[in-house]
Amino acid sequence: MTPTRWLITLVSFAGAIGASVWLVWSSWPTGGGSLALPITAHLFAAGAAVSEVTLRAIKISLSARAIGVPLTVWTALRVSLGGDFGAAVTPARSGAEPARFLIMAEARTPVAGAVLVLWLELVLEMLSLATIALVIALFFREAGGAVASVLAVIGTYAVTVLGASAFGIGLSRRNANGPPPRWARTVGLHAGRWRTVQRSLRQLRDGVSSVRNANAMLMFGSYVASALHVAFRLAVLPALVLTSFPDVAIERLVAWPLALLYGAAVVPAPGGGGAVELAFKQTLGQTIPVAIFGASLVWWRFYTFYIYIVAGALVAGSAVMRAIRRKGDDGAVGQVLAADDAAAAPSGASR
Repeated sequence: MTPTRWLITLVSFAGAIGASVWLVWSSWPTGGGSLALPITAHLFAAGAAVSEVTLRAIKISLSARAIGVPLTVWTALRVSLGGDFGAAVTPARSGAEPARFLIMAEARTPVAGAVLVLWLELVLEMLSLATIALVIALFFREAGGAVASVLAVIGTYAVTVLGASAFGIGLSRRNANGPPPRWARTVGLHAGRWRTVQRSLRQLRDGVSSVRNANAMLMFGSYVASALHVAFRLAVLPALVLTSFPDVAIERLVAWPLALLYGAAVVPAPGGGGAVELAFKQTLGQTIPVAIFGASLVWWRFYTFYIYIVAGALVAGSAVMRAIRRKGDDGAVGQVLAADDAAAAPSGASR
């Protein structure tokens, strides 16, 4: 991240916070209001947030074990939170996968295995989103607009992920060995760079074979955990609202957050730049009672976004510091070994 990109990120977050402040102020009830919610609302919302990130970690760990990649639940938890931080501070969540890869690399996960685990995570997320959208469409008939928005996001997601995967697999079958083809030389991939690409293609080919031989029970468990983590994330807003107003239509409290949370991935501004907050008002302003609308918006964003940024920043920062210390220790050990070798070498060997 360059200083310019950090500045853009700060401006975008300022826009998001400014949008929240403006919406709370403009929707403040005439007779007075409060940003406080019952303690039970916070307990349910916090429990849903903890369950969501835990299930995400279990999903990643199970899918990794299914293809023979050793990855503990604790490491998977750090991968999830670090990815949340990377996604929040980059345009269109583009930093999520690099941050997750960095944390897995710091945990000494094999490169090919890390790439494959990240790919499986994207595919399982796509399938679980489709499942939850289908369940909402079947049981909440009035949520058609939200479901249509989610399906559009899932369709874009699927085309991108599966299209890139198909392209990579096609290359791995035809170009994993031999000199660079004409089109590769045209785009500047000379022999040295092409060998790097071929190494990645061979890893991809081996990864596809490991997916074919994956443990079916572990993969199914990973899929179930993925669907449940989405469900718990959608439970946050109902937990905040229904504890004070149990008669509010739950279908809108479930369906529209699904569209807002996952549709935010297409917003280019880091953190949404206020787009999520404005869409929240547009879609749920007539559903959530005015007495708690401002509180619901603030705490919903806290339990589904800001809390992950704080936890993710701590995880990502500690991973970077460990990597730096490890690199420094390895360099110091290398210098000691080199000095020992020089001292032990015959006098003629040094000339």
